[in-house]
Amino acid sequence: MSYAEMYRSKLVSPEEAVKVVKSGDFVDYGFGHMKPIALDAALAKRKEELKNIHIRVTLCMTPCAPIDADPEGDVFTISDWHCTGYTRKLVGNGKGNAFYNPLLFRNMPLFYKKSLYNEVDVAMLRVTSMSKDGYFNFHNANASARQIIDCAKKVILEVNPNLPWALGGHSEVVHISEVDYIVEAETKVEVIPPAAPTEIDKKIAGYIVPKIPSGSTIQLGIGGLPNVVGTLLCESDVKDLGCQTEMLVDAYYHMYDSGKLTNLRKGVDKGKTTFAFAAGSQFLYDWLNMNSSLATFPVYHTNNPWVMCQNPNMISINACVEVDLFGQISSESSGVRHISGTGGQLDFVTGAYMSEGGYSFVCCNASFTDKQGNVKSRIVPTLPQGSIVTVPRNQAHCIVTEYGIADIAGKSTWQRAETLIKVAHPDLRDELVKAAEKNGIWRKGNKLV
Repeated sequence: MSYAEMYRSKLVSPEEAVKVVKSGDFVDYGFGHMKPIALDAALAKRKEELKNIHIRVTLCMTPCAPIDADPEGDVFTISDWHCTGYTRKLVGNGKGNAFYNPLLFRNMPLFYKKSLYNEVDVAMLRVTSMSKDGYFNFHNANASARQIIDCAKKVILEVNPNLPWALGGHSEVVHISEVDYIVEAETKVEVIPPAAPTEIDKKIAGYIVPKIPSGSTIQLGIGGLPNVVGTLLCESDVKDLGCQTEMLVDAYYHMYDSGKLTNLRKGVDKGKTTFAFAAGSQFLYDWLNMNSSLATFPVYHTNNPWVMCQNPNMISINACVEVDLFGQISSESSGVRHISGTGGQLDFVTGAYMSEGGYSFVCCNASFTDKQGNVKSRIVPTLPQGSIVTVPRNQAHCIVTEYGIADIAGKSTWQRAETLIKVAHPDLRDELVKAAEKNGIWRKGNKLV
């Protein structure tokens, strides 16, 4: 049987395909752009027939139809490995229909191999059109797709011809012979509009960019700050930059377009822009499509500190919610209120510091204004009760606000408290000094300069 014949024999309607889902099943949607649209809607229509269905997603970019159809969680629950605005509103809402899956991103494939190998009843993944050799590509969402398929009891693919084909280092495809059902559904590829940088973003970027020498390999997170960093690098004198990142964002295209991103001085995957997933503007996906200078890998490669540290001058730039005077960084919750997830922040904080000449920058505004109009510090005496520590104090490196860089690595408790207070909002520093004294982490007689 030819691959085309195999394809036709497995092609069914979305409604037919989701009949394989049974009460009590765990259904995996994969990562970001891999979340199906037609299959998701068809599964929601089976609400009256099913019980106790668990759906796992990562970075959910569109609403989940079964959850919207069942807001009280009587039939469907959703678990997200990294919350977006959609799932953030659901997690902790008291209805018990949405939860966060704690995750150190580089371990995601291992979770499926070692702990969830018998807990993927159905994998429903959105993929590219099939190649002449019978392969479908994982496009913007490689990350852990191969491992999900390897342990799934049933595999259903939703084919979308609009998805780009990402050339890979490895594990970026699935063959028709491994698939149970195929559904065709042409839908738009979700874009993330670029976040407009703030004046504070520009100030923070202004501290970081001078620390980036030619030949550096860059990891950027999402938001306005990475766009500013990318813009300033494009306008700078640096050259031969490289990319090893979990998330491929618009800023990398701009660095490439300006001639700055060559990957020629990387220590690993030389000549390649390496990433685990991509999310941004349509021009980013167009650049990614069949581009041999880019390579997508599973996250256990892109986020492995012992891989990334082989790149000299590995530079990691990420954001956080708040930092306490002990140097603990919280990037995923405010108290018990869940916001996003660990993602790969700890991965890159670790690997960048291990790199020869490398820096890890975790950034935040020095302050914010609450709903009552009070100015509050993002640098706090201790993290609020229930806050999740994303980066432990013994792994934290450089904290950056609009008032400067606090390099706290290797410093004692009083030294790091002093260093952090110096980049806090000037009007809030005295209170932080008093708190440090009260908590016993302030050197006797020390005066903040």
